[in-house]
Amino acid sequence: MSGVLVIGGTAEARALAAALHACDVPVVSSLAGRVSNPALPEGEVRIGGFGGVDGLVDHLRAAGYDAVVDATHPFAARMSAHAATACEVAGVPLLRLQRPGWGGHRDAERWHWVRDIDDARRSAESLGDRAFLTTGRQTLDAFRSWTDRYTLVRLVEEPSWPAPTSWEVLRSRGPYSLDSERELLRSRGIDVLVTKDSGGSMTEAKLQAAGELDIPVVVVRRPPVPEGVMAVDSVDDAVAWTVTLLRS
Repeated sequence: MSGVLVIGGTAEARALAAALHACDVPVVSSLAGRVSNPALPEGEVRIGGFGGVDGLVDHLRAAGYDAVVDATHPFAARMSAHAATACEVAGVPLLRLQRPGWGGHRDAERWHWVRDIDDARRSAESLGDRAFLTTGRQTLDAFRSWTDRYTLVRLVEEPSWPAPTSWEVLRSRGPYSLDSERELLRSRGIDVLVTKDSGGSMTEAKLQAAGELDIPVVVVRRPPVPEGVMAVDSVDDAVAWTVTLLRS
């Protein structure tokens, strides 16, 4: 048995690696390497890209994996597309594991759902003047024009370019409590929250705090799962799929 490649970097990927390890399934977890000092999963870890679809195909064939689980961030659309194409070419079974989104949140119908990050910027500009931006470092280019307004940006890593002087950049990693999120929104006078439908509980408190303070929320919808790829939203389901596949 050659084992499983988990394309990860998320809490779900780490939990899956630990669960498979406990089932004596050989696991290799692949991290992109964009975050310094990442939380490492159990088992073997490789860090760095594959070199596009062709590189991933070569890696899958050379390693001889029995299966691949794409457990990247819900918005890692390019990596998910590469995994789908490469696994089809290499003939390796693929599963998509992604946490449930926030569409079932009690305030979801009140939010301003948008298609992409550019729509999020335009929507936020029409709703407020002091934004709390939580869409991630790779989306910041879309907001470069916000040089004349206060913008609170929360990131795990520093921006890749100098932020405007009107911005406040907070470097931190969740989870965040409701009390701390409520105080953050109040103390900065935030009047619009901009986020992505990342899901999960680690950063969900900001949504409840915004609802309590009657602050409008702009949410970028998730990209779709690549066509033809089976998807599950729990680690238990991913473990069951993997173990069943290997036993067969």
